Amino acid sequence: MSEQLQIEATGETVGEAKWSALRELERLRPGLDKTAVKFQVVSEGERGLLGVGFAPARVIASVDADGDSNGTEPVAGESELATTVRELLDRIVGTIGVHARLAIEEDDETVTASFSGRDLGLLIGKHGQTIDAIQYLVNAIVYRGSTEDRKAIVVDAAGYRERRKATLDALAVRSAERVASSGQRVELEPMTAVERKVIHVRLKDFPGVTTSSEGTEPNRYVVIAPE
Repeated sequence: MSEQLQIEATGETVGEAKWSALRELERLRPGLDKTAVKFQVVSEGERGLLGVGFAPARVIASVDADGDSNGTEPVAGESELATTVRELLDRIVGTIGVHARLAIEEDDETVTASFSGRDLGLLIGKHGQTIDAIQYLVNAIVYRGSTEDRKAIVVDAAGYRERRKATLDALAVRSAERVASSGQRVELEPMTAVERKVIHVRLKDFPGVTTSSEGTEPNRYVVIAPE
């Protein structure tokens, strides 16, 4: 049986408690593989009326001496780009403290990294803000200083992107119908290049409207206008 190191930590939120536990584990075991750490949430914490009776979130973090991995081992036959994405996401997700498995698919245009597992809400974040930030960071690091031969890198978790695509499809149709009936153009919220492409593709054959992208990154947005 392998030796196991276990730490209990607290924080105002579960996320802060996990960060505290990771820091303590790193102090006790320098060079710790963060992806090998497993978390048990003892209490999510609560705040009493008017701040009275606050109870902190409490977690137990444990790691085996043999380093049970986070499920991101390299895959035979994987391209150099896919392996780079896998290793980078392994470090990012391990730092966040999420235990998940990662599968990567690659075609001529896109590298899609999909996480599966329990409790992926911390990885996705409110309105997808965390996973969008991770996706942006991975693209920025992988293609730093490069402008040619770029494949889009998509980071997904628990099917979030598919649900987001359904939302964008519905938004595209509603907005296009409004443009067709009013004759006035509509500017959508800023989106990533991948999300803008969803809008463009959905409305490519929609009668009476055209789409274009305006603005500069990271605030580039789709404009739907009368044809």
